[in-house]
Amino acid sequence: MPGPHDLFVRYTLGQPERAAAELRAALPPRVISQVDWSTLQRESGSVVDPELRETQSDLLFSARLSGGRPLLFYVLLEHQSRVDRWMALRMLRYVVRQLEHWRQANPDSEKLPVVVPLVMYHGPDGAWSAPRRVEELFDLPDEAEAQEPWLALMPRFEYLLDDLMAERAEALMARPGPALTRLALLVLRYGRTEELNQRLPDWVALFAEVHSGPHGDEELGLVVRYLLQVGDRTVRAAIGRVLRSVMETHRAEELMRTYGEELIEQGRQQGLAQGLEQGRAQGRAESLLRILAARGWFVSEQARQRVLTCTDITLLDRWFERALTAPTLSDVLGDLSQ
Repeated sequence: MPGPHDLFVRYTLGQPERAAAELRAALPPRVISQVDWSTLQRESGSVVDPELRETQSDLLFSARLSGGRPLLFYVLLEHQSRVDRWMALRMLRYVVRQLEHWRQANPDSEKLPVVVPLVMYHGPDGAWSAPRRVEELFDLPDEAEAQEPWLALMPRFEYLLDDLMAERAEALMARPGPALTRLALLVLRYGRTEELNQRLPDWVALFAEVHSGPHGDEELGLVVRYLLQVGDRTVRAAIGRVLRSVMETHRAEELMRTYGEELIEQGRQQGLAQGLEQGRAQGRAESLLRILAARGWFVSEQARQRVLTCTDITLLDRWFERALTAPTLSDVLGDLSQ
C-alpha cells in the first residue's frame, strides 16, 4: 500500500507543469535554456527497490532538447529522516535501470538519452550530508596525486540535490511555478517538524491561491490529508484555522471532518489487516512447533520464542514445508536450531 509521502508527491509533482517548476529550481541555468519545456511529459513506472518504497518516491519525465534529442529526468524523493551515505550508488543503479528500460523500448537507437538524476530530500533531522558523487565512495589513497590514476578507472556519476531542509520558507515561497508546487514544498519541508503550527499562518495567502484554482477543493483536501497523516496531534486545530480563513466555515469543517474520518477508517482497516496477518503467522508458528515435537526433535526455548515471534509468513511457510520432510532439525531451522 502506498505511503502518505508517495501519494502526496505523485499528485503534487506528477503533473508536468508542477514538475517543471521543481526541475527549473534545481537545474543549472545553461541546462534549463537547452530544454524544450513544452515537450515535458510524465512517464510510467518506478525503479525504487521494493523494500525502500516506504521511504522513497520516484518520478520519471521525458522531454526533448532544443535540437530534438531525447532527455530523461529521474526524480527521487527521499522521505526518511536518516541521510543515506550510499545514495550516489543507489541513484547510479536507478539511472542504469531507467536506461535499460529505455533500450528495451527503443531497440533501434544507437545512443542513449541523457538522464538527469535529482534527489529531493525532506527528512526532518537536518540537512543532507551524504556524498553526491559516486567516486567519493571508493577507498582511495589520501594523496591527490596518488588518486588520479585510479579515478580514471572508476564510474563518474553525480546527482543533483534539492535539499528542502536547507531552504528557508521565504525562498520556497518565492520559487516560480504553480501555487500548489510551492505549498507542497513547504509542506514537505515543515510537515514533520515542530515548527509546522507556527508556520501555517504564514501560508494563508498560498492556501487561498490554491483554493482559487479550478480544482481548489481537491488540491487543498490532499494537502490537509497529508498534514493530518504526518503531523502531530496539535496540527488539526492549526489547519482548521487556516482553512476557515480561506473558505466558508462550513466547507472548512466539512473538509476537516471528511479527511479526518477517512484517516480513522484507514487506520482501522490497516489494524484489522495487520491483526489477521499476525493471527495467520501465530497459527503457522504453532503448527510448525507441533510438527517438530511430533518428529521427536528438541527445540530450545530461544528457538521456540524466535518461531513464535516471527511475523514473516514466507519464512514460516518455508520452515513448515521443510519440517514435513527434512532429515534433521538443522535442515529445518538452520542456525536457529543450535
